[in-house]
Amino acid sequence: MKELLNKWYKNHALVYKILLFLLTTLFIVYLFPKTGKFRYSFEKGKPWQSENLYAPFNFAIQKTQAEINEERLEIENNASIYFDIDLDIPNNIKQNYITKFNEVFSDSISSRRTLFKQGTDIIETLYENGILDTDYPYSNDKPVVLVASNTVAKSLEYRNLIEINQLRDRLESFLVQSTSSENKNRMISLFFDVIEPNVTLNETLTKRTLHEGLSQVSLTRGSIDKDQLIISKGQVVEDEEYNILKSLKSEYESQVWNTANYNWVLVAYTLLVALALLMLLLFLQKYRLEVFENNTKVTFIFFNIALMILLTTLVINYNSQYIYVVPLCILPLVLKAFFDARLGLFAHVLTVLLLGFIVPNSYEYMFLQIIAGIVTILTVSELYKRANLFISVGQITLIYIIAYFAFFVIHEGQITTLKWDTFGLFILCGLATLFVQPLIYIYEKIFGLVSDVSLLELSDTNTKLLKELSNKAPGTFHHSLNVANLAEASANEIGANSMLVRVGALYHDIGKMKNPTYFTENQTNGINPHEELSSRESAAIIVDHVLNGIEIAKKYNLPDRVIDFIRTHHGTSVVYYFYMKEKSEHEDVTIEDFSYPGPKPFSKETAILMMCDSVEAASKSLKEPTTTKINDFVENIINKQMENGQFLNANITFKEIQSIKKVIKHKLANIYHLRIEYPE
Repeated sequence: MKELLNKWYKNHALVYKILLFLLTTLFIVYLFPKTGKFRYSFEKGKPWQSENLYAPFNFAIQKTQAEINEERLEIENNASIYFDIDLDIPNNIKQNYITKFNEVFSDSISSRRTLFKQGTDIIETLYENGILDTDYPYSNDKPVVLVASNTVAKSLEYRNLIEINQLRDRLESFLVQSTSSENKNRMISLFFDVIEPNVTLNETLTKRTLHEGLSQVSLTRGSIDKDQLIISKGQVVEDEEYNILKSLKSEYESQVWNTANYNWVLVAYTLLVALALLMLLLFLQKYRLEVFENNTKVTFIFFNIALMILLTTLVINYNSQYIYVVPLCILPLVLKAFFDARLGLFAHVLTVLLLGFIVPNSYEYMFLQIIAGIVTILTVSELYKRANLFISVGQITLIYIIAYFAFFVIHEGQITTLKWDTFGLFILCGLATLFVQPLIYIYEKIFGLVSDVSLLELSDTNTKLLKELSNKAPGTFHHSLNVANLAEASANEIGANSMLVRVGALYHDIGKMKNPTYFTENQTNGINPHEELSSRESAAIIVDHVLNGIEIAKKYNLPDRVIDFIRTHHGTSVVYYFYMKEKSEHEDVTIEDFSYPGPKPFSKETAILMMCDSVEAASKSLKEPTTTKINDFVENIINKQMENGQFLNANITFKEIQSIKKVIKHKLANIYHLRIEYPE
């Protein structure tokens, strides 16, 4: 059991990577559409590039959306409007008319009988089809069905019904020639008192009938039999062939894979996603070993890839037209900010390849995103400079627009139908890419990573910690500035992270603030407190500045990447002066008591700092420096560090060390250059 636990502990980092790999793979596969992928790609107006295509099974030809909309519009135009009609109202109106007529025409006139008969005829004419209760926005030729007691009473056109606003015109047309002006007005007034509408809209029945009609619209037209030739090689994909191919693709993805081979599709997707993620892990292991060995960094990379796929999937599920709003270029920007451009581009390309399974027009999408990713990597050089980010986002947006325009012309052959709103989506995508700045800050807090933006803030000598260093140990502060300049120039020479090594140099000796006067650069008036201490005590104080520095750095929440410089800037070297002094007094001296605890430098940047720190500190002892003296001095110090194996864990080459020596010699020669003596 103990051996098993020991084995588990030794391999826990690898086990974690395997679990992370499996969980990320399953999560991405879960986001993918659970259908097969049609093996052929085709475009309208382009020749069919594959071999002759025969129907693999019977399938129906789907109508285009335009055809379906046309049929639905025709059904809506021809659909009948249902009205309820009250057949009892005309009889009641006649009874009321008799009573009202006798009241209005109580005086005996010669035409009384004629007027009464004319009024009765008008009522029968008005109620022959019916009078509407209000005006409706229907065309005159709209078919109408009158329903009485749930039974169809009559079918007619809307123009045959009388609207309320037409009533006066109708009455005047009936009475204009047959009666005097006075009697006409009295009759019109009488009719307005007795006439009531008897036709009202049956909205429920109208909507139900229309819905039934629309639901019967067929989504297909005709069919293709199995083994029937669909298209020949080289044949241009015209409208008809395009619709048939789209129907086959839809049938292939929606029916065949959802029934018999669902599990096989999942297995295939899992294999492809796992293969892509495995390539990423192999890339990290071969070219970015320090990233591969850090589980937090591997988790960070996998998390960002999964996040971009999740965002794209959500947008596609909502509306695939907005797919270009997803700021996919944030991925290479973030990875470049925390790692390097090569890793950022590699991860971006793999992510785009995975998204090719779920996006429409996958080739066009992949081309656009890969080109945009390359432009992102090439243009964004110093992310901490805000102007650079805005310029780069503008260039990325321009590349999107140019590439999309070219694809549109290739597909359509003209620009009259160009979708200008898509350009707006690219602009929104560019604006969303600017969110990378706050996102980097959030990632720094969550994952404990350090970007160039944070390093720039830490390099400011007005920070609280560096101000405290300059006040308590001004000599150490000046020494740190000189080391920072040497280290930055050396890092630029060999292509290391100059910003990181500069920040590390500024903070590497902050532990000296605890006992500043015990270090020669801070001693004044020739007073040396080491004269009152034993060699062992002096060595212990000197060595402890590393541990004190780590403690202060953690108190001020400095990033681990900066603390690494504090831990390693002396490696496992010996406090040689006090060791030799103790050895001259006592023979039984253990060298470990006078050695720094380490570890040794384990990166190019920490190795650079060790060289520059040792050379700059020792250079203060040079008397009457000349170019020859400086060259020999630098060679001796760095060669001694190499002989002691201080750089064995750092991935730095002999050639790079020689380049660093050259830079340090040149810088020191400039610092100690001789001035001519001016006459008094």
